[in-house]
This record gives sequence, C-alpha cells and structure tokens, in this order.
Amino acid sequence: MRGKGEGSVFKDRATGLWTAIIELPPRNGKRRRKVVRRKTKAALLDAMADVASELKKRGDLPTKGQTVEQWFTYWLREIAAKDVRPKTLDGYRASVAHIVKAIGKVKLEKVTAAHVRRVHDHITETLGFSSTTALLAHRVMAVSFKAAMREGRIGRNPTELLNAPRKAVAPQEAFDVDEAMRVLEHVSHDPVMGARWATALLTGARRGEVIGIERDRVTDQLDLSWQLQRLTLTETTGVPNVPADFEYRHLLGGLYLTRPKSNAGWRVIPLVDPLRGILERHMASTPDNQWGLLFTSNGRPIDPDQDSARWKDVLTATGIEKNVVLHGLRHTAVDLLYLAGVPEDLIMEIAGHSSRSVSQSYKTRGKVNRARLDDAMERFSALFTRPDGGRLGKPGAIED
Repeated sequence: MRGKGEGSVFKDRATGLWTAIIELPPRNGKRRRKVVRRKTKAALLDAMADVASELKKRGDLPTKGQTVEQWFTYWLREIAAKDVRPKTLDGYRASVAHIVKAIGKVKLEKVTAAHVRRVHDHITETLGFSSTTALLAHRVMAVSFKAAMREGRIGRNPTELLNAPRKAVAPQEAFDVDEAMRVLEHVSHDPVMGARWATALLTGARRGEVIGIERDRVTDQLDLSWQLQRLTLTETTGVPNVPADFEYRHLLGGLYLTRPKSNAGWRVIPLVDPLRGILERHMASTPDNQWGLLFTSNGRPIDPDQDSARWKDVLTATGIEKNVVLHGLRHTAVDLLYLAGVPEDLIMEIAGHSSRSVSQSYKTRGKVNRARLDDAMERFSALFTRPDGGRLGKPGAIED
C-alpha cells in the first residue's frame, strides 16, 4: 500500500483526464483515497503538490461522495447524541429537517455560503418561520460542519463565510401584580392542581422543575435540584439515549427526573408564606405516591405537554385577555421580584440564572447569604396581600 499523500498517476481513457489516486489515513480500519483529475499532467502534478501540502498541514482531507443528508444523519446518531442533552438533541433534529429539505442532496464538500443562505431563505420565506428558527439552524450547521472538519470531510466551515440571521424580537407576555393576584385567587379554588400553578407563580420555577418536585424536598426551603422531562423511548426500558455524564432517574414510560442543565439551575430557595401554607395544605390533602412526587395527575407523574395544555385552560378560565404561556409565569415572577426591589443577584439566584431580557449577565456568582434570600422571598411574597391585609393562601392555602 502506498504511503499517506502518495498517489498513482495515469491518464483515464474514459474521460481523457490525467488522474491521481492519493492515499489518505484510514478511518475505522477502512482504506480511503482521494481522486484528483486535471486536463494536463503538469496541472495534475501541481494539484498533487497542493494536496500533499494540505494533507501534511491538516493530517487528513475530505473525500467525495457523502451528501449533506448523509452527513447530518451520521452526525446526529454518532456525534451529537453522545455529546448533548436529549432536549438539545431534539432541537438539533428539528433544525436538521429544515437543512436537509433545503440542501440535503448537495455533496458535503461542495457546500458554500450560498447553500447556507439557501437554508436561511427556505426557513423564513418558504416555510414562513421567524429568523430565530433560521438562526437555530445556522448554529446547528456551524456545530456540525465543525465536526466534519475535524473528521477531514470538508476543508472549511461554510457558515463562517456569512453572517448568521438575527434573532427575532418576540416579547413574551407576563402578568402584572393585580393579574397575578387574580390568578392566584382563581387557582386557590382548585384542590388538585391549584398548588401546582401557585408554585410556578410564586417561585418562577420552570415547568419541569415544578412537576418534578418530590415531597421530601419541601421543607422550610424548596429544593429544585431535579426536573421532570419526557425523553425519547429506547429499546431498553428506563435507559435513555443520553451522554455518559447525563444524570437521570426513571419514573414511568418516557418520563424521567433529570438534573438541570447547569449548576446555576440546581438551587434551593426559601419557602415562605403564602406558598408555604399552600404546599403544606396540598401535602396534607393528597396521598403519597410510589414516585414521591409532590404533584401528580390521576396518581401518575405529570406529562410536560399535558401540563402546558392544562395551563391554557386555567388561563381561559381566569378571563384575563393575555396570551401568557406557562413559561410566562416565570417571567411574571421575575418582573415582580424586580417590582419588590429584590437585588438583581438574588433574582438570578432565585430564578436559576435566567430571567427576562432586562436582567444583567454576571461574570461570577458568589455564595448568597441565606438571610438575604429569606428577605428577598418575604418582600416578593408581600406583593400578594389582600386589600384587607391578609395574604392569599395564608394560613391554610388552597381552598376546598
């Protein structure tokens, strides 16, 4: 076998072109070769010198034959699935579907800035999605093509040849303090799920964090160190297709408790009235379950999608004419924390390092004093005070 970078030179009778077959480093034990063709032998020898120089510099070179669709199929299965969290992988798959539809049949090594732009246009003009969707696809292409470069399949990353789409401005609606009190009053009449909605409104916790709370993590503090997620089913029950460092606990079917995606999301916040009273009443009036969950639906863990659907019904029932999605309760809580004069570093601690666009980003996160957190939650909860001076939900919480 010829050495790396060496090649045979001959004139192809079928095409009339001078041809060189250059040996490349094997991959997965398989022999790999790069074919170079030119009209004259002199031009071919010059091209071979360029190839040899590039091979020496990079250690490998792309070979022809693989399409964009074939590459992204391989990348999702063999690289991304072993490197990112399941929800991130789901987002990758959605973007890849758009990419493949637009340029799937193009040879991988032939992708240019024009092809990347074609993906952008396909998403925004043909499909009618926002520029944010195009931006997500651009970022997925950038990550995937970077991996293709590492494997020697392409010479450069074509996403670097043009600007990424700009993120669309899509402000999300939130409740003001009067509306928040109206919602809390409304859900107080729901003995089954009222405490679930009150928890979201009074803590700013994410959907999965709330429905994933376990009863033994409710004390004088609320431990938000796990979240409930639905993961894609695999052939082995209770074993999802996740990276090696992904921590999870199987509940039922495709439902799992998983760790937050960042250390900032793993937090413990003080539990004060009115929420403390609401949760005490809820736990006293609901039976234990085999999973130890605080909130269940018909005695089973709550499916995240069904949880969001139920919130739409609650919002309609309040009569408030705002399109406040379930995540909007999180934005509401952050807005009201600001209104209560809670310092920004504490807002980020309570919300898990994520807040509305007005929040500042911090370079470091020092240890937060418990007394300051207690005071912050007391100030926040004081907003939910009835005109007569009584707090919603205090002392008993959810009404029958």
